[in-house]
Amino acid sequence: MENNEVKKDVVFSAIQPSGTITLGNYLGAVRNWVKMQDEHSCIYALADLHTITVRQQTAVMRKNILDAYASIMACGIDVEKSLFFIQSHVHTHAELAWLLSCYTQFGELSRMTQFKDKSAKHADNINAGLFTYPVLMAGDILLYQADKVPVGADQKQHIELTRDIAERFNGLYGNVFKVPEGFIPKNGARVMSLQDPTKKMSKSDENVNGCVHLLDPPEVIMKKFKRAVTDSEACVRYAEGKDGVNNLMAIYSAVTGQSMEQIENEFAGKGYGDFKTAVGEAVIEELRPIREKYEQLIQDKGYLEECYRKADEIALKISLRTLNKVKKKIGFVL
Repeated sequence: MENNEVKKDVVFSAIQPSGTITLGNYLGAVRNWVKMQDEHSCIYALADLHTITVRQQTAVMRKNILDAYASIMACGIDVEKSLFFIQSHVHTHAELAWLLSCYTQFGELSRMTQFKDKSAKHADNINAGLFTYPVLMAGDILLYQADKVPVGADQKQHIELTRDIAERFNGLYGNVFKVPEGFIPKNGARVMSLQDPTKKMSKSDENVNGCVHLLDPPEVIMKKFKRAVTDSEACVRYAEGKDGVNNLMAIYSAVTGQSMEQIENEFAGKGYGDFKTAVGEAVIEELRPIREKYEQLIQDKGYLEECYRKADEIALKISLRTLNKVKKKIGFVL
């Protein structure tokens, strides 16, 4: 966050540390975070406050937070170039979420499709946080006056809500928040489950073979790809109705940089066995340096703490400017 970076667009993004980072998280988001570091002023958060809308085990959650922090650094997030902090360490996030919840309509939140989906999945724990977490997400973004927010297609609705909240607040109190733009990075692959390719790859997939984790050993990755769902045609081509093959081709393309046409040519006359093995090998090689770097980082808890404490402090300093401005506008005595 040096002075020469002031003119760069501010990019904000966050990821939850609920379990290990998946291949889908990496190809769809984190790899783009790494690429954006040189052209933008990047602020990244480990969104652990969001994680507790679903019940967590204390010791497991603590381990997941450190594992996720080390994993994302291992992917190439440079803490000298980017701000990468732990959300719960920066109290302004929870505070602004409450203030903004008073400027968000109940009807807006009740229309959020993710609330409906998650309520169905966790019917025994439909808590208020599950309902209001898009306001916390809006606060995460607006605290840093972000210009751009890289999102997956499933988060577009939340970005629209963030913009609506910002515009409503600005309409009442003047130009307090920058209204952010959501964008879907061009090279962000949408990775689907290897066992149900109509659904996004998710760490909560009930079938363990559906999801590849960043830290899976090579033999586990290969086994998962060999078991991936395809079809009976036994022809590697990208076409409607071939969800399983399309997903494997998209993963192979994201990792190798080849076009769909090049992939079709490479595997012309070959069966799915050869293709699945090739995809597995390509993914193993892509993830190998990340796993090696992660192993180094996780052994040095002192260094990890030094990195996030420093980032937490800077994030608090930046976000307090926005929070204090908001409180002043509303009428609190500072």
